[in-house]
Amino acid sequence: MVKRGEGKANARKARAGGGWFWRLVRAVVIAVLLVFFIGPVVIVAIYRFVPPPVTYLMVQRAFEGRGFERRWVPLARISPSLVRTVIAAEDARFCEHQGFDFGAIQKAMAANEQGKKLRGGSTISQQTAKNVFLWPSRDWVRKGLETWFTVLIEVGWGKERIMEVYLNSIEWGPGVYGAEAAAQRNFHVHASQLTSAQSARLAAIVPKPLSWKAAKPGPYIQRRSGKITRNAGIVRREGLTNCVL
Repeated sequence: MVKRGEGKANARKARAGGGWFWRLVRAVVIAVLLVFFIGPVVIVAIYRFVPPPVTYLMVQRAFEGRGFERRWVPLARISPSLVRTVIAAEDARFCEHQGFDFGAIQKAMAANEQGKKLRGGSTISQQTAKNVFLWPSRDWVRKGLETWFTVLIEVGWGKERIMEVYLNSIEWGPGVYGAEAAAQRNFHVHASQLTSAQSARLAAIVPKPLSWKAAKPGPYIQRRSGKITRNAGIVRREGLTNCVL
C-alpha cells in the first residue's frame, strides 16, 4: 500500500519528468524553425543588399588546393551578351517562371525513367539557391532547402538580383568564381567587355567548369558555344531577357 505522501512525491516526479520532455520538444521545434524557416528568411534579406561573401563550394575547393579568385561586380558591369548566353544555355524561361520550370522538370523525369542520359530541370533561380546557400550533395534535405530558398529569393530578390548573384557566384574553373574573374582569367578583359563569342564559351562550360575550357575550347565546346550563340539570338528577339536587360 502506497502512503499518501509517497503518492504525491511520485506524482511530482512524474510531472517533472514530463516537463523535461516537453521542454526538449519545444527546444527541438524552435531549432527547426530557426534552421529551416527563420534563418533562411533573415539571410536572404541580408543578401538582398550585401554580396554573399563565400559559398560552401568555394570553401571546399579552397581546401582541395584549387585557390580562390573572385571579384564582385554589379549586373550593370557585366556584358549583356553573357546574360543572354547564360539564359539561353541554362534557363530560357528564366523571365517567365517563378523559380521552377515544371515543364523542364517533367521532361527530365521522363528522360531519366527511360534510361536516357541524365538531364537536369534546375532553373537559374534554383542553381543560385543551391550555390549560395547550400552544399553540393544531392540529398533530400538539401533539395527541400533548395526549394525553400528558391521561393524566398524569387519573392525577396527579384530577377535582376538573382541574375547578379548567380553571375558573381558560379564556378567557372579551378578556383575561379563569378563573371569578372572568369573574363579576366580566360580572355584578359573585364566582364563588361566580353564579346558574344566569348560569352557563349563561358556559358558553354557552366555545367563542367573543372573539365571544360573557355579560353582554348575543344571541338565539343566550339559546337556547343555556336549553338548557344544561335539560341541567344532567339532569346533576344523573343524578349526572353526583358526582366534583366
